[in-house]
Amino acid sequence: MARFDTAFDAAGIEPTTAYEILPAGKYRAQIVESEMRVTKNGMGKYLWLMLDILEGPQQGRKVFDQLNLVNANPTTVEIAQRTLSAICHATGKLQVNDSEELHLIPMTIQVGVKPPKDGYGERNTIRYLVPESPAQATPPRPAATHPASAPPQSAPARPATAPWNRKS
Repeated sequence: MARFDTAFDAAGIEPTTAYEILPAGKYRAQIVESEMRVTKNGMGKYLWLMLDILEGPQQGRKVFDQLNLVNANPTTVEIAQRTLSAICHATGKLQVNDSEELHLIPMTIQVGVKPPKDGYGERNTIRYLVPESPAQATPPRPAATHPASAPPQSAPARPATAPWNRKS
């Protein structure tokens, strides 16, 4: 039993509701909270992320992600590092010392819906969309030697015939 120092009055507090997954689609979002957490088995750590949806009918909703950055399985770590790299590219912060440096920077995410599995209900998946690089500038062409309004030059003259090939 846990006795409260003062009576708890739930009348003025909105109760939590069941978590509803976001519909699949692209969203503008930003990270609003993050922290390193220990895995259930205590053998690894993951970066836990909470993101806010910024626009559209789902504005204000939350979506969560976790990146297994410390894990015995190198493939799991590689996937987490690649995802963190995508977040860094999506936010424009390519070098970070703290996950807080990624907070409150709008980015585009692709939300998917993973079907129920192993006793867990369906859940959202997140892909962080890296903005396309600006198109490479094409080097300028050399300036024309004649004005653009000039008529095109006629075909080049045929080379002179060597003196030994001339017919007289």
